[in-house]
Amino acid sequence: MSYLGERVAYLRGLSEGLDISEQTAEGKLLLKMIEVLEDVADSINEIEQTQDEMDEYIQDIDEDLGEVEEELFGCDCCDEDDDEDFLEVECPHCHEVIYFDADSLADDELICPVCKQSIITDGEEEPSDEE
Repeated sequence: MSYLGERVAYLRGLSEGLDISEQTAEGKLLLKMIEVLEDVADSINEIEQTQDEMDEYIQDIDEDLGEVEEELFGCDCCDEDDDEDFLEVECPHCHEVIYFDADSLADDELICPVCKQSIITDGEEEPSDEE
């Protein structure tokens, strides 16, 4: 935010060029206001520097965390589509809760990965035990 500092410096130079002094009440007020503006500009500059450092630090941590996820899970978990819709289904045979993605739902038949039995989806009739 050096632009803000430059503007305050311009005001300081303008006040000196106009021979504004602390001899008058108005001059004293204007000079004190310029001092406050200088302090504000310096504080904002420090905050921006700290913010830039924090941004770099957070980016480094994010990269390190991505490496840890890659090592632990063996995949680049950050690149996966988190907006995928999953359907939670309880297997009527083994009562295991299974999650299917939208692509699996397009198949005619869902198979439980635990008991390898067919899972009946809504709209299909469950086969009777008499057969």
